[in-house]
Amino acid sequence: MIGLKSIARTALVLSATGALFGCGSSSQDELASGSLPRQETLYLSGQQNDAPGTFNPLAESWMTTWPVSGRFNLMYEPLLTYNSLTGEIESLLGTLVNKNNDSIVVDLNPAAKWSDGEKVTSRDVKFIYTMGSINTSEQISAIHVDTVKSEPAGAVERIAFLINKKQRNNPLSVMDLLQAIRIVPAHVFEPLIEKLGSKDEVKKLPMDQNPVVSGPYALRSADPNKIILERRDDYWGNAALHNGQLPAPKYIVHPIYKNNEHNTIAMRSGNLDASQSYIPRINRKAGAGVHTWLNEPPYFLPGAMPMLIINTMKEPLNDKRFRRALATAIDYMALRKFAVSDYTDQIKPGLIMPTNLEGKYISDEDLAKYGVKLTITDEKERVETVKQMLSEAGYKSVWNSDGTLDHMENAKGEKIPTMYITSPNGWTDWEAMVTIAVEGMRKAGIDIREGFVDGGSYWPAMGLGNFDLIMHKPVADVTPSLPWSRFNEIMASRDWQPLGAWAGVNIGRYNQPGTEGFRPEVDKLLNAIPLMKNADSIATAYRELNKIFMEDQPSIPLVYLPEQFYEFSDRVWTNWPTAENPYAPAQLPWVASGTKTLWNLKLAK
Repeated sequence: MIGLKSIARTALVLSATGALFGCGSSSQDELASGSLPRQETLYLSGQQNDAPGTFNPLAESWMTTWPVSGRFNLMYEPLLTYNSLTGEIESLLGTLVNKNNDSIVVDLNPAAKWSDGEKVTSRDVKFIYTMGSINTSEQISAIHVDTVKSEPAGAVERIAFLINKKQRNNPLSVMDLLQAIRIVPAHVFEPLIEKLGSKDEVKKLPMDQNPVVSGPYALRSADPNKIILERRDDYWGNAALHNGQLPAPKYIVHPIYKNNEHNTIAMRSGNLDASQSYIPRINRKAGAGVHTWLNEPPYFLPGAMPMLIINTMKEPLNDKRFRRALATAIDYMALRKFAVSDYTDQIKPGLIMPTNLEGKYISDEDLAKYGVKLTITDEKERVETVKQMLSEAGYKSVWNSDGTLDHMENAKGEKIPTMYITSPNGWTDWEAMVTIAVEGMRKAGIDIREGFVDGGSYWPAMGLGNFDLIMHKPVADVTPSLPWSRFNEIMASRDWQPLGAWAGVNIGRYNQPGTEGFRPEVDKLLNAIPLMKNADSIATAYRELNKIFMEDQPSIPLVYLPEQFYEFSDRVWTNWPTAENPYAPAQLPWVASGTKTLWNLKLAK
């Protein structure tokens, strides 16, 4: 559920409960009352959409508040960060020394310290990897610590994460963990657990008063309208990682908005410096100083793939011919133009994104041979193509005298119940995608309708398989394991669960083991890829996986969207990363390698 909550927070339509922030005086009285000096304050939004809850890093991610939840580096830091632009592993609390199929080895930075002056040690690492909310036991069998000599630092702790070969045997998933898990101070939490009697009791503490952190910012205050962080001028990384330089903003404020309109107004007026909220027609805001990574469509770098997951246990959705017809029926140009404001390139068949990091695994020959036609722009041609596909598969559409669709029948002449696409109510870009998909399918004779539901119904339906098709964005974060992790989430049958039992991956119940048509090669490839070293072998394996996906169509990718809707204003702060100035990825300066932006921002003249 950690990943699902992260997706939910990103996709929700956000809104403001408080006043928009304007320029403030630098007087101490105004600072104490909450009016921060504008030239020292960075206003960021798009992650926190409700009143702050707990800041306890031991709590489950879906319970925690920005910037403690998710992959945020401002207060608590991971060992490593992943540069989603270059694919490089970058150092933070640690430095990657070696990785192989047996272990992944990291040296702790001897300069790393907590805000109370204590050193960051292997004790802290082992504590969070064994006591944190993320279960690492299936990926990591043991953590070994040695001390090595390093010049000029002297003694350095070297930590080896041993790959659990008896269970997952997956170095890729371990690399994901090393940049996802934030280290916490064991010397703070271990005594608390002893005092209160259990970790569960400690997890109930809000940890909002002077928490001990390793990151460049500390929590100053939080209320239902905003969260304020204050720069730690004694942050260890200033000297060790940034040549003695301080982050440019002294304060970081996350206003809590309750609708996207207020977010857009704040960006346009210069009262908000950056956001990851969905802002339609972003190109029209350039005159007001609002910009994105690219100056032309698609404006953002692709990083995630919203899609329709198909429940392959239900008739006629258990027929791959029917699923391929569904995928062909959608007007992908309309999705691109009207649902997501031209924020996506033309989508290709398959599960691999045409990015700098993944595109090398795409075979155009395979796309043409095995993929369905996604580029049909003429509506009549598309409708006729789908009707022919349905007819060849034995399905019949029954029309009313006025030309509207009445129902569908299978090869036996039996009526097929109306199908529904489940999607969260109020997620405007997803609602638009579903509406366009339904329109195209119905025009082609497929009896399907929108099924917009509240979040309380959406999440259980997804996990339990209580849907026909459902909108989902698997693997929303760009991590070292892509595209393997996307294939795994859609196609893996290792943890296959029946309808009614909770499924964490393969929610469409594709490729049920022991059934006719089961394809064991899928899991064989998924098991083999993480252990492969030869680039050609890896490419061949991904090509085979993608071919199987295109043949069986267990889900329908709709668009390519960014990992974050990275939008920024240059009214107050300049030198943001862009395609023309790519010193950091297209991420807000609170996550992964994007955090380095804080040391590069400059005040507008």
